[in-house]
Amino acid sequence: MKKALPVILTILLFAVVAVVVISVAKKEQPVVFVEGNTKKAPLPIKIGFTNDIQCKMLIADINNSAEVISPDGKTWFFDDPGCMILWLKDKDFEDKAKLWVYTLDSNKWVDAKKAWYGIKDHTAMHYGFGAREKKCKECINFEEMRLRMLRGENLTNPKIRKKLLGI
Repeated sequence: MKKALPVILTILLFAVVAVVVISVAKKEQPVVFVEGNTKKAPLPIKIGFTNDIQCKMLIADINNSAEVISPDGKTWFFDDPGCMILWLKDKDFEDKAKLWVYTLDSNKWVDAKKAWYGIKDHTAMHYGFGAREKKCKECINFEEMRLRMLRGENLTNPKIRKKLLGI
C-alpha cells in the first residue's frame, strides 16, 4: 500500500491537471478578428466579448466602435475611432482597407471615411472623436480626424484638452 500511494497521488494529480486544461480549452475566447468577410460589410460586435486589437480593451459600447476590413476580408474591431487610426497607420493595406464606424447621431454603421467626427466627445479611450453620419457644428472630416490622431492632437493630450474643454 505504501508503494502504491505515490502512484495513486501522481495519477490523481494528472487527472486534476487534465480536467483544468480541458475546461480552459473549451472556454470561449474573446473575439479579436474574423476572417472571410468578403462582402466587407460591418460585422456584429459582441459587446463585452470582442477585443480592440490596438488598446486590448474589451468593447463595452457599440457607439463609436469601428471596424477595419482588409482586402482579403479579415476584420478587426476597435472601441474608439482613434484606436482604429493608430493601429492602421503602419499597415500595408491602409489605403485599400474598408473602414466602418458606429455613429452617435444615426445609431448605425457608416463608412468611416464619409463620417464626421466631434472633437470633444466621450469615447472609450478618451480621444474625443465621436462619429456621426451628419455634419455638426464642431465636426471635422475623416482626414482631419486622422491627422489629429497621428499628431497626438486629441483629448488625451493635456494641452488640447485644456484648449477644447477649459480643464
